[in-house]
Amino acid sequence: MAALSRGLISRLRLLTINSTTTASTPLRGQFFRRFSSESSVDASTCEIDGAATRIIEAKPGVMTQNSKRTGLIAVKCGMTAVWDKWGARVPISVLWVDDNIVSQVKTPEKEGICALQIGCGQKKEKHLTKPEVGHFRAQGVPMKRKLREFPVTEDALLPVGTSIGVRHFVPGQYVDVAGITRGKGFQGVMKRHGHRGGPASHGASLSHRSVGSTGQRDTPGKVFKGKKMPGRMGGQQRTVKNVWVYKVDPARNLMWVRGQVPGAEGNFVFIKDAVYKKPKTDLLPFPTYFAKEDGDATDFEPLVADLGEVDPFMVAD
Repeated sequence: MAALSRGLISRLRLLTINSTTTASTPLRGQFFRRFSSESSVDASTCEIDGAATRIIEAKPGVMTQNSKRTGLIAVKCGMTAVWDKWGARVPISVLWVDDNIVSQVKTPEKEGICALQIGCGQKKEKHLTKPEVGHFRAQGVPMKRKLREFPVTEDALLPVGTSIGVRHFVPGQYVDVAGITRGKGFQGVMKRHGHRGGPASHGASLSHRSVGSTGQRDTPGKVFKGKKMPGRMGGQQRTVKNVWVYKVDPARNLMWVRGQVPGAEGNFVFIKDAVYKKPKTDLLPFPTYFAKEDGDATDFEPLVADLGEVDPFMVAD
């Protein structure tokens, strides 16, 4: 009995107490409907606790100032460089949006929030755990290598299985890129916190790069929490804000952004619309970009940001 859950015990107790009353009939029906293994769930017609499941359609909408779109999962391919009109080298990061699809939809009626779970890449079933395989089979989507949940507004929900490409973002807009930074191991205070170190000549003996004094004398006689000291450096999730999208290539699902993004080559990064430098709502596809049914060739042409009259990435003559 100790192995049974409290919820199951309470329902059994209610069934035994109200077995002789007429009010117990709908309660027993509700109990066996909840715990029956033969019942099937249809996302378009079933009811959960008396509320009908929402029907989500994949169609373009109108984006407002309060709308919040989903993000994407990309793989950091590497870095390249271009030169501005003054001859300075500008770093460019190349990101690969590898087969992003919607693997789960969370609605206020069921989970209490509005969010989309995005899956990226491919992975064999033998390399996944049984709960992961069951999750993908229940949603009816292929096995994915990486999952990430993005909060969205109700008008930005997409049905399960919707494919999201690199044209979800528009060249010229700003995005926030999050990822796991490169792990640098155990480092000292000069590399980890930027300390200048001790004197290099007089008055120092084998303590040029040491941390120095870490505490006080009798008052307070302790080391305060948060003191900058040697330790593990890197390997943490960090977000680079206001990264400018320079170019997108829908044919190869590649994306060029100006500047550096966290992580090493081959790591996953998470891209979403910038919070501080919000793009214009009339320029973004909402809730995402839907390819044309006739398969127009313009859907696969590379798009480059409008650089104005003077190209900042070209060397001046």
